[in-house]
Amino acid sequence: MKPFRPALAAFALLACSLSAHAEKVRLEFWTDSLKPTFDGYFANVKKTYEAQHPDVEVQWVDVFNDNFETKLNAAIAAGRPPALVNHDVPRLFKYAQKGTLIPLDAALGADKAAYLPNALADLSFGGKLYGLPWYNNINVLVINGELFKKAGLDPKRPIASLDDELRLAKIIKAKTGVPGLLPQLGQIDGIMLGQGLPLIQNGKAVFNSPAHAALIRKLADAYKAGAMARDNLFADDNYQASIKLYNSGRLAMMETAPTSAQRTQSDARNIYAATVVQPAPLGPAKIAQGGYLFSWSVSKGLPARTQQEAVKFARFLTGDAQQLAFAKVTGATFPSTRRALADSYFVKTSAGGGAIESARIEGAKVALNIRTLVLIGVPNVGDLKKNLVDNVEAAVTGKKDAQKALDDAVAFWNRQLK
Repeated sequence: MKPFRPALAAFALLACSLSAHAEKVRLEFWTDSLKPTFDGYFANVKKTYEAQHPDVEVQWVDVFNDNFETKLNAAIAAGRPPALVNHDVPRLFKYAQKGTLIPLDAALGADKAAYLPNALADLSFGGKLYGLPWYNNINVLVINGELFKKAGLDPKRPIASLDDELRLAKIIKAKTGVPGLLPQLGQIDGIMLGQGLPLIQNGKAVFNSPAHAALIRKLADAYKAGAMARDNLFADDNYQASIKLYNSGRLAMMETAPTSAQRTQSDARNIYAATVVQPAPLGPAKIAQGGYLFSWSVSKGLPARTQQEAVKFARFLTGDAQQLAFAKVTGATFPSTRRALADSYFVKTSAGGGAIESARIEGAKVALNIRTLVLIGVPNVGDLKKNLVDNVEAAVTGKKDAQKALDDAVAFWNRQLK
């Protein structure tokens, strides 16, 4: 029997090796339209995490946005949901309502304190947390310093409110002939919320108060004075129009994402050299505009061990180190943990950093105030928003009285909300 012992031992070791390999937990995690830009980042995530957790295999699956929900619904229906899913706030709410996600409060415990409170609030529904905050966006105020100086204004003087922006925009138009601002009035619902003006209370639309009407009249007054550029003024997204106007010297201020500074550097070097960046005004609600939070959720129905490992992986992805690493890769997003946001990358200036660096640092100053200002849990959101924007456009352009426009929109909303 002795000659066979080494072979038997080798067989036993092989069997143990195969058994250990078979026991690996496989975690499939889905992102939304991040390939191929972030291939390198996620390759490093896989390498790092699997080295730290040899009993876990992670697999990244990226799904293009237009097909995301169709494919996710099919996977859930087949009983094979991905362990982790990358959701924005509206979609997270939808799947939390469907009951396909697990609450994460108990899994985090006291570690919830590592995340920004506003980010946790964005992902909490019915008193339960359904996602771990990942990366966020924010607006900064990008200023053409030369146009300000031509108008007799100091571009470094803090601009503290929307009223301030509109006042300065009128002065700039009067002194230089150039519009001062191109607000995103296609997102007037978010602007109202940022100004501390509610949209819905007790199941009814309430945005026809005197304060709401006063806001629309201010916008109408600026429009009449030519202080607001008119290119895509009422579009759902006028980012490209803003960049084009600003980089050609036909717009004095942009309240926009920090990435705009990168475009200005590459497309309009003279204007980039004259650019000054400030935090975008918070407004009465003390909310930083431009927020759009992405998160990681854990699917319901996973095997117990898989669920446990999925929570650990979600915490890894949203931990300080990975949040900071992702922010550096994007160059324009903001982390949702306190320590990552306090890193020198978001605080210290460097020689020759310019407006790109300023945009990052100025945005970080108010990142604690970011909220994702979107309507959730409301039927026919697209129809409601279109009706509101159409009525606001009629009021701002002088085709309809502001109060009448808001009354009409509220009546439409309340018919739909019933």
